[in-house]
Parts: sequence; C-alpha cells; structure tokens
Amino acid sequence: MNFPSEMQIAPLRRKFRKAALGSGVTILRGLSHSDPVLDFARAAAAGLKAPPYRLESRFLYDAQGSALFDLITQQPEYYLTRTESALLAAHSGGIRTRTGPVPLAELGSGSSVKTHHLLQAWLDSASASGRGTPVRYIPIDVSESALTSACQSIFASHPAVRVIGVNSEYHRAFPLFHELSPLLVLFLGSSIGNFPEEETAPFLATLADALSPGDFFLLGVDLVKDRATLEAAYNDAAGVTARFTRNIFARMNRELGSDIDVSAIEHIASYNELAEQVEIYARFTRRQRLHIAPMRTEITIEAGERIRTEISRKYRLETLLPYLERSGFSTVEVYSDERKWFALLLLRRNAQR
Repeated sequence: MNFPSEMQIAPLRRKFRKAALGSGVTILRGLSHSDPVLDFARAAAAGLKAPPYRLESRFLYDAQGSALFDLITQQPEYYLTRTESALLAAHSGGIRTRTGPVPLAELGSGSSVKTHHLLQAWLDSASASGRGTPVRYIPIDVSESALTSACQSIFASHPAVRVIGVNSEYHRAFPLFHELSPLLVLFLGSSIGNFPEEETAPFLATLADALSPGDFFLLGVDLVKDRATLEAAYNDAAGVTARFTRNIFARMNRELGSDIDVSAIEHIASYNELAEQVEIYARFTRRQRLHIAPMRTEITIEAGERIRTEISRKYRLETLLPYLERSGFSTVEVYSDERKWFALLLLRRNAQR
C-alpha cells in the first residue's frame, strides 16, 4: 500500500476540517499516487506477465462494475447482503448503545444501502436524548459515481446527517481518522475476504495504527458453509456475476485499448475447500492478443487459459477472533444469524498491540 506523506495529506485534511463544520453533502477528492489509467495499465501488465495470471479485484469497480455489483446483491442466490442487512436492522440500536454518538466512517462504501440501518439508529438515539448530537457519516470509495450516488441517497433519506464523502482508495484516507476520533469504522460485505492472506495482516495493522485506542471497528465477515451454497452465490442463474467478471475486460478495452473479444470469455467461480475461499476466474475460450496501450505492451492469452479476477475468503470465528486480537483489536460483540452463515464483529482498538 502506498501512503501519502504529511505534506500530501495536509490539503485534504484542511478541506475535511472545513467540511466537518458545514451541513448537507460534501465530496472530497482524495489522494491518488498515480494517474488512474496508468495505475490500471501497470497493474494489468504486472498481473498478466506470466502464469498464473491475475487482475487486481479493485479494478472491477468502475461505474459499470459498481452498478453490476449492486445487481449481484439483489440476486436470490447472493445471501450475503440480505443476511448482513438483516443483522444490521436487528442490532444497529445495540451497536449505537455500545459505541456512543461517534462519527461513522465506511471503507469501500459502495451504494451504502445497508448503512441506512446504522444511521437511523444514530438519529433515533440523538432524538431520544434531546441533545441533538450531530450525526456524521464519512463514506470512502474509489468509485466516484458510486460515492456520489450513495451520498445523495443517504442525504435524501436522512437530511439531518452530515455526509462527507471521500473519493479515494480507502487506505489513503486513513490519516483522516485522527480528525474523527472517537469513531466507528465500518468494513461491511465481507470485503476483507477479497484480500489474499498475505495482505490481510498488513491491512489490519495499518488500520489499527490509524485508529486511536478506544475507537471502534465493525467488520462484516462471511462464514464457512457448504460448497453448494457458496458456489451458487457466485454463479447466479441470471448471469449478473458473469457480466461483472467480463466487465473488467470491457474496462480494459475502454481505458487501455486492449481489443479483447469479451464474448470469448467464460466466468468460472468455484470453492477451494483447502484454502476456504471462492476463486473467480475468466477463462478465454479462444486465443487472444491483449494490448495495454499505455505500457506499449502486448500479451497473448491462449485458449483455455484462466485469469483470476477475485477471491472471497470465508472465515471461522474460532480462528478469526484470536487473529484480530493479535492485530490490535478486542472483541466487543459478535452478531450472527441463526444459520451461522454471516457475522458482524464489533471490535475496539486496543490501547496496545
């Protein structure tokens, strides 16, 4: 992860402080360490240099990809969003009681649909107390279109909420957290499962360093379950997830001049029981030559070869909770559904780690 220097973050910090004094909706453009198209080109060239081929999952979420993901969450096979949303609806009041009237910052906020439950609990508590404590929500997302839509939707539904959107890779907004402390950071949708194992520990350590002791972290995680349920969730009958997978190659055509025949790509999603993760691939049904114009690079992908576009790791609470403890977080509460398919973990940043 590339993090901004204090000199780089200072202008965003000043804008954030000013926005925090206002009302309504403000969207701040965060820091990017490079031109986004060139960043995409470099990452694609590196991932396709030699087998096993892979593309970074963060590039799935352009405007079209974000819209397709919203459709995925509405498919009958995709239990994750429904289950997590039901948990939030049932427990947001209890979470608010545990945390107090702190600001909410959400990593990779997307459409922010599930966050409505938490914001309503915050507003209800402020109204009941009669103190009119302002409710602040800071969604952080790399997709400007998704962020703008989410901010507008939140404000339309909850006009008393002060919304400050940060258009950035979320880890590059971490330096703002000390401006908000005490706070609650949200990382929902089991998005942490998209990190390979070797990237999870550095992410959690960096987040812990960005938080102050006593700050809260609400983490949504998908739990290990039977293969059939997991594979159905990533192979919906309507084919929306397949379109989502192909969209990253359509994006390569749009932004990198790749000249890929997207119709000659198959979506494959299967559960790796040993690694306890769903692995998603794009399989090329015929030989194609990919161009990455910004890098002046051409890559040949043979028929039958696969490119991994995403993983979704599944968790066991008996091993995950001690792992989080070692990363600097103590467990405040665990909320799960009756089937034990999904869990919300309310954590607190330890004084030491």
